Amino acid sequence: MARFTRLALCLLLSATCFPCVAAAPALGTLSERSGFERTGRYDEVIALCEAFAQRYPQAVRCIQFGTTPEGRPMKALVASTSGTLDAAEAARRQLPVVLIQGGIHAGEIEGKDAGFLALRQLLDGSAGKHALDQLVWVFVPVFNVDGHERFGAWNRPNQRGPEEMGWRTTAQNFNLNRDYVKADAPEMQAMLRLIDQWDPLMYVDLHTTDGAQFEHDVSVEVEPVHAGDEVLRGDGTRWRDAVIADLARQGSLPLPYYPAFVVDDDPASGFEDSVSPPRFSHGYFLLRNRFGMLVETHSWKTYPVRVQIMRNAIVSVLEQAAHHGAQWRGDALAADQRARQSAGQPQPLSYVTADSPRTVEFRGYAYTRTRSDISGALMTRYDERTPQIWKIPLRDQIGPGIVVDAPRGGYLVPAAHAGWVADKLRLHGVAFHPLQRTGELSVQVFRADEATFSAQPTEGHQRLTVTGQWRPEPQALAPGSLFVPIAQPKARLVMALLEPQAPDSLLQWGEFNNAFERKEYMEDYVAEDVARQMLAADPRLKDEFAHRLANDPAFAGDPRARLEFFSRRHPSWDARYRLYPVMRSDDASL
Repeated sequence: MARFTRLALCLLLSATCFPCVAAAPALGTLSERSGFERTGRYDEVIALCEAFAQRYPQAVRCIQFGTTPEGRPMKALVASTSGTLDAAEAARRQLPVVLIQGGIHAGEIEGKDAGFLALRQLLDGSAGKHALDQLVWVFVPVFNVDGHERFGAWNRPNQRGPEEMGWRTTAQNFNLNRDYVKADAPEMQAMLRLIDQWDPLMYVDLHTTDGAQFEHDVSVEVEPVHAGDEVLRGDGTRWRDAVIADLARQGSLPLPYYPAFVVDDDPASGFEDSVSPPRFSHGYFLLRNRFGMLVETHSWKTYPVRVQIMRNAIVSVLEQAAHHGAQWRGDALAADQRARQSAGQPQPLSYVTADSPRTVEFRGYAYTRTRSDISGALMTRYDERTPQIWKIPLRDQIGPGIVVDAPRGGYLVPAAHAGWVADKLRLHGVAFHPLQRTGELSVQVFRADEATFSAQPTEGHQRLTVTGQWRPEPQALAPGSLFVPIAQPKARLVMALLEPQAPDSLLQWGEFNNAFERKEYMEDYVAEDVARQMLAADPRLKDEFAHRLANDPAFAGDPRARLEFFSRRHPSWDARYRLYPVMRSDDASL
């Protein structure tokens, strides 16, 4: 592997990486001035945002797109030499928009320092010449601002530099890279409004990986590649491969998948590629017919090396967008039109990786696995002095998991839930309107055969999984109910939000848990009398009960199950128990 020296770093970045240059250039960062050993606090982001806009008033605009729970401004820089720094004008001129964010996990912060460096070089013409003529770059240096200011030397104990860095989660302890669909965090709500305003063709999320020690220094994942619109999959593959090729030419060892072992801490278990669910950034944008990229430098590389690699990735992303963005934007808009025709068509809600590995050669280090006298566990220890080629399995054959036909008309949200569901839909730019006809309607309902609540909370939610299917059933809907048509560009996102079996649906995040909790009961002594009356009145019921007793030992030995047998068949049973309070309709005119 090509190893980057301090001198090579200085020459490439043309920065104040001492001791190469004595004086700091204008618009430089604390990171540059410290030789990429440190990173600045958030006040530096605020100052640089304004300084770039003052230095390049025709090419950079500094904007605030939100305020954090602790009251800090969420800043972004809009950069373009195309003559426009306005979202509506960029759309009118059909310019591709690239949104690149750093610091969603604020300890993984080289995206911030690399982004400011790349921006200065693009503007002064020392890198990516004329790239900004062809596009608009929206740069969010730090997404998780409050987490960034929870500064400390040990916030990332398995990461080599900088000396201090921010914290993974927000001040409210949200992991923003689990929040794209549920959008609980105020920061995510601000980001989704920014996305709705600019409609970025490409969204690039900059991270630092955790994990084992090996020679590979960066991974680049893109969707659509394995999922989403078929045409966009081809474009996404070309974009990913071009960035990987650029990075390889500059001395990196890039990977097209996230290098996390199938079995934690065991290199022999190999790797498994996947399509991330839409709680993650690069799993979300394929649902909008746009491109999401996850760039992960490797935590065991030093901070100067990581900043350099991230800078290279940013420049490559923008160069590829400049060269191909017009075509890919056209393909994305065509995908929007195809999505409008998805009524009744099968749609994957999840993806699975087949257990059919192939062997790959991976640039690792020699290692041993021995029992620890501290933890008692089998531990892997690496020898970075001894590079070694690992021949290990890679599972990368990905296909649809749960597949559901899209509704022919759309989804109906009853008035009782319309307010908060409408707020979620607006955040995601999903079209909906008040139901035009109310009263009893012929719809499809989902009654859960099984409903399983998670034992532990996730992101403050008790998640819920259900099994069942849609069935026709008349339902009464009151004025104030909503209709969400499937014939819209974000049809995939609509299904990801509202299909009960989608992995990040509102249901699976626990937003409808009340509908799956039993709230009314018949006292046992009443149920005993009711059961005897029902048995006496219905011979077929008596035979069915006797058959269950004879053939189902678990049922026969469970007094509560035996009484519930009768309660479920009695008029007092709650007809809404385990009824998902969102419906589907074949009628597109609602």
